[in-house]
Amino acid sequence: MPDMAWPMFVSFTILLMGWIAFMTGQTLAATWRPWGQVVPYTVLLGGVDRFFVYALFEGQVLSVEGFLIDTLWLMSVGLVAHRRTLARKMTLQCPWLYVREGWLGWRERAPEDPP
Repeated sequence: MPDMAWPMFVSFTILLMGWIAFMTGQTLAATWRPWGQVVPYTVLLGGVDRFFVYALFEGQVLSVEGFLIDTLWLMSVGLVAHRRTLARKMTLQCPWLYVREGWLGWRERAPEDPP
């Protein structure tokens, strides 16, 4: 089973559960929830990930190291998705007040900024 650890981690945790964490962060930002709510949801997703790794791939369900690695990955994806969505919403819904500044940020519109 150790030969299967990396492909399972990449395909299941990084891609599938990462997509779920991305959608979670995006949904929380779309409903104007604060970024702090991403944290408990991704901790729950980390637990779900550990359970599915155990149930589907015969992994260790009570692996503290695995839980921390999976949860930190899911939390970072969820927080980036939250910030990205919030930046997009701020600049699209209030274009007279804010201008997009990079991929994850925004700033107040200056008088010399073009409309």
